This record gives sequence, C-alpha cells and structure tokens, in this order.
Amino acid sequence: MSLSPLQKVRLNYQPKLPLILQNDIHNVAIKFGEPTESVSDQEKIKEMFPNTYGLPKISFEKAPSKASDKKQVVGVILSGGQAPGGHNVISGLYDALKKSNKDNVLLGFKGGPSGLIDDDYVEFTDDFINAYRNTGGFDIIGSGRTKLETVEQFEKVALVAKKHGLTATVIIGGDDSNTNACVLAEYFAQKKNGVQVIGCPKTIDGDLKNENIETSFGFDTACKTFSEVIGNICRDSNSAKKYWHFVKVMGRSASHVALECALETQPNVCIIGEEVEAKNQSMSDIVNYIADVVEERGNAGKNFGVAIIPEGLIEFIPEVKILISTLNDLLSKNEAEYSKLTSWDSQYKYACDHLDDNSRKLFETLPVDIQKQLLMDRDPHGNVQVSRIETEKLLITLVSAELKKRAANGTYKGKFNSLNHFFGYEGRCAFPSNFDADYCYSLGYNAYLLIANGVTGYMSVVSNLAAGPSNWNAGGIPITKMMNLEKRHGEYKPVIRKALVDLDGPVFKYFEKHRAEWAKETAFRYPGAIQYYGEPEVCDITTITLALEHNLWKD
Repeated sequence: MSLSPLQKVRLNYQPKLPLILQNDIHNVAIKFGEPTESVSDQEKIKEMFPNTYGLPKISFEKAPSKASDKKQVVGVILSGGQAPGGHNVISGLYDALKKSNKDNVLLGFKGGPSGLIDDDYVEFTDDFINAYRNTGGFDIIGSGRTKLETVEQFEKVALVAKKHGLTATVIIGGDDSNTNACVLAEYFAQKKNGVQVIGCPKTIDGDLKNENIETSFGFDTACKTFSEVIGNICRDSNSAKKYWHFVKVMGRSASHVALECALETQPNVCIIGEEVEAKNQSMSDIVNYIADVVEERGNAGKNFGVAIIPEGLIEFIPEVKILISTLNDLLSKNEAEYSKLTSWDSQYKYACDHLDDNSRKLFETLPVDIQKQLLMDRDPHGNVQVSRIETEKLLITLVSAELKKRAANGTYKGKFNSLNHFFGYEGRCAFPSNFDADYCYSLGYNAYLLIANGVTGYMSVVSNLAAGPSNWNAGGIPITKMMNLEKRHGEYKPVIRKALVDLDGPVFKYFEKHRAEWAKETAFRYPGAIQYYGEPEVCDITTITLALEHNLWKD
C-alpha cells in the first residue's frame, strides 16, 4: 500500500502522556475519592444498576502499585460514528498492556458491539498496530451502532468472553455507546464472571462532557477541520462579494461544533440551538434575525456573508420540537402500520391525520422536501436523523422570501444570492490534531491502568486539558454518575445525559459579546489547516472552547 508523505511521518509520531502515566506502570497507584451518585433520577438509576452504582471517583498518584500482575486478555470495540483519534486510543491501550506484561493480549472486535456478539475479532500485533498510529478513521476494526440491551445479547457476549478468557472489555464511543458499556458492566458484575468494562469518551459533537470530562475526543480535530474550510469560504465570500454562504455543521442535537467554528472564523451569523429554545424563538424569529443581518449588510453595499447553522437546530425550535417529538412517538408506536404505506400521499395523509391541529398546520406549511425528511426512517434510538434534514436550504428559502417582501416594501436595497454547504463527514476521519493524538493515546493508556486495578463500570478520563499534556491528570469516573432517564422509542431508558451549550458559560458569553460586531462588520478569521510540526503555540493549541472554559483565551 502506498502511503502519503504525511502518513509516513505521522506513523512515527510519539504521542505525549501526562507525567503520572510516564512513570513505570508498577509505580502508579490508584487513589479512591468520594462515592458518587447519578446526575438525576438517583433512586431509579440505583435500582437499575445495583452492582455499579455509587462507585467512587478515581485518580492516580506516584506510589508502588497494588495492581494485579495476572495475564490480561482485553477486548476493545469502536462504537458509533467515527471521530479522529480512535486508532490512538487502541494504540495507547495496546502499549500499556504490553509494557505491563508482554504476554498480555488485546483483541479487537470488528464492526462495533455486533463483533463482540458474533465473535468477529482480530488479535493485535506490533505490526498491525504500527500501521494505524496517529491516523484518522476507525478502519482498524470498523465500528457499528448495535445496542447492547437484551438478555440474549448479554449471554452471547458472556460466551465470547469465556471462550477467549477476556478479563476486560474497553468500549470506545459516545454517550449511547458508553450507556452500552454501563449496562454491560452491570450485567457482568451481577453474574460475577470477572469481566471488567471500561469506557472512553468519543464524539465530535462535543456533547459528552461534564465536570469530569472536559471534552470528548475528536471534537478538537473535527472543529479545526470544519473551521479551515469555513475560513476558506469566508475568504471567498469576501473576495467575490456576491454570495451568502449558509453552512450547516455536524453536531447532532448540541450546538458545540457550530459555536466553536464561529469562534474560530467569526461569521456574520451563527445560530445556537440552545438559545433558540431558551428564548422560545419561532422559525419566524430566526428567519427575521438572519434577514435583518442580510438587509443591514446589503443596504451598506455588502451583499455577501457567512451563516453557520448547527445540525440539530430544527429540534430546538419550540413548535418544530413538539412536531418532531410527536412524529417520533407516532412512528415508534405505529411502526408496523406505517411501514405498509408506500406512496408519499399515503404517508403524508397518515401523518396529518394523527397530528394535533397546531403540529398539523406547521407540518403542512413546510416545504415537501422537509416534510419527507421529517418522516424518514429513525435512527437506532428512535430519533429523527437531523443530519438528513436540509435546515440550511430551508432557511435560505424562508430568508429569501422574507427579503423579497422587504424589497417590495422598499426597505431592502441589496441582492441576495445564496449557496449552501453541509460539513460533517469531512471531519470525522481527519488526521487527528496533535491534541487529539495525545489525548486519545492517554485515554487508552489510562484505560489499562483502570483494568489493572480491577475496577469496572468506569470511564477513562484525562483532565486539565488546556494546560498541556505533561500537566494533564488521569483517572476514572463511574459511568452511572453521568446517567439519567430519557424517553427513547416511547419508553424511559437510562442514558448518559448529553451536555448542551451552557448559555451562562464563558464560551457562549464570549460569542454573545462579539456577534453583533461580526454581523455588521466583515471580521472574518482564517484559522488555516491543522499543523502537526513546528512551534507548540501553533501545533498543540486546543479549541477556543477549551481555552475559554479554563480562562486562558486572549483575543
């Protein structure tokens, strides 16, 4: 296989570790903190997870280790959507395993959780691992979205674990994938079969974060990748001076990616879904806000600009959120009946007949393409697939119509020519930034220390991330601490709580302070491509989000 020059060099990059993990593994001791409880629904979560609830926080300190020297056979899976750095989590786990005991074994189960169920695996070797170090993607073993939730599935996994003599399983994934990890850890603990389960926080969406998890891996690289291209579009917009670019960015429900990209590029408009919901803004409110910015710039002779739209915006608009929730429940409860409808006319009539008056009226006013996208097949969790709803095109259509009214009234003197973009898959498998390469390697390395110390039901965590790798802290947090109950497929299920944009936090407040200036002026910022070699202040920078959260950002 022919390798690019960058790939050849990146394979030899040695990721940086926190100082505590640079010690000999046998001189790193586990330290237990205070017991924990779930973020909400404590009694019900405790009842669902009697064997893994209330565990203490974990940190590590330099001291003689009491970790077991027994041979470890560890299984690892990649779960959910791709995120830059997944290969380095596996590399860090492998290196720590082998450093502890050269006879330790790491098995990679292919295609996500289904590989663990079907016993589809590969045993990692030095040569195999070395071909994937510091590279993007999940192609080392593939990924999948199978949910682990039935007794039959658990029994199959238990048989696979027994066959291979697994002592632990590491699940690398987002909030839903680590919910799988939590449920599996509880099952193994109940059966007392000795198999530990450790999770690692992954998602480019940035919504797997809390007081213990400062950021999920992949967010840094994906945002920098999107910001590079958005910066290029900003430059083109300011050069041609004749287009408004509407850019939708991936991020599922939360607007973290859109907000970070706005901080990086300073567009004229960026809509934050969480603000829309908090202020009870309607679709009309959003359209009028964008039209106001376009009008002011157009009347000043600036018939160009850039607007960033979060992927999940449509779910935050109150009347649309109600419509989507109603449709989710309707299609979940009546899946068999609805699946028999083959024509669009019959599907449309079925939806309208089962909606209340307000939701039906809203549904009827939407463009047909958006109606069809709202009725598409749901994701594995029973939710509408927001990435397939062309919100950016919907806003262009509505803003254009509003501007025509204003032009007819004589208030708008400019011209509105628009282009639309959707950035998502372009960033999920990018070469990880130095930050993600180091962070992911540390997460995997740290996961082994949790395994060696015999704990289960924990998330591998590395913190103090804005201070540089040598100052990072390592440890573990019980997954049950992050759990709450949410409605899925019409029923309440235990899941890890998603972290939405904090409207009172320093990141949004900084954006809020500057957005009026960015709307009126052409203040575009051009972050450029991710740099891997050179000065640390260029190559090892974090996201602006992380810098603001640690009070380290300077204009």
